[in-house]
Amino acid sequence: MLAPRQLITAEPKLIASGVWLVQGQPGRLNVYLIEDEGAVTMFDAGGRTMASTLRAASASMGGLRRVVLGHAHTDHRGAAPALGTRVLCHADEVLDAEGSGGFRYWPRGLAGLPTPQRQLHRVLHRVWDGGPVKIAETLAEGDRIAGFEVVHLPGHAPGLIALWRQQDRLALVSDAFYTVDMWGRHCLPILPERTYNFDTNEARGSLRKLAALEPAAVWPGHGRGIVGQVRRQLENAAESR
Repeated sequence: MLAPRQLITAEPKLIASGVWLVQGQPGRLNVYLIEDEGAVTMFDAGGRTMASTLRAASASMGGLRRVVLGHAHTDHRGAAPALGTRVLCHADEVLDAEGSGGFRYWPRGLAGLPTPQRQLHRVLHRVWDGGPVKIAETLAEGDRIAGFEVVHLPGHAPGLIALWRQQDRLALVSDAFYTVDMWGRHCLPILPERTYNFDTNEARGSLRKLAALEPAAVWPGHGRGIVGQVRRQLENAAESR
């Protein structure tokens, strides 16, 4: 019989050389475990309900060295406080990582979402969030970590970052785009919902910046990755919403 945590969090899946995906529910939350000199660098921390699976998976790969937040929204910082390791993010995300998790710039009560989604998401944020987390160090565009280069992609969040690996043209991009809709169903790549964006026009520009890198595979913060005509898919997403 499956343990409760396994009903909401999948076991790690290898998606590229040295990169493992752990996906949790609700929301198809993606956390990436990057093999890093005998240990693990984690990119994004999903929801707090994922903590036990993430700890176990990291331990099986040599132990967790650090967590890098792609951005600091509640569904991406969620498990970080329970993981007992150093947490890093972009300087423009420190305020939200150590504070509201994004609520400071979202509309009060998530006004702007349709009523059923607004009610659902207000509950989900309580499910996802493990609370504020202390940031040990900040990252900036061009920094290198665990074999990847940091790329700043602001818009959905002011300090949203991606990790880019030139050798195989792999990008891990947090919430630069979604491949799930607001009910958690699979969809074509799309710009994040305006209600949740710090600056939607800036998010469009960041997707075009990502597309210009000509990635071979891109893995977002929720749902499926994209391959095949990746640049076109990203440029189409930049024009959505």
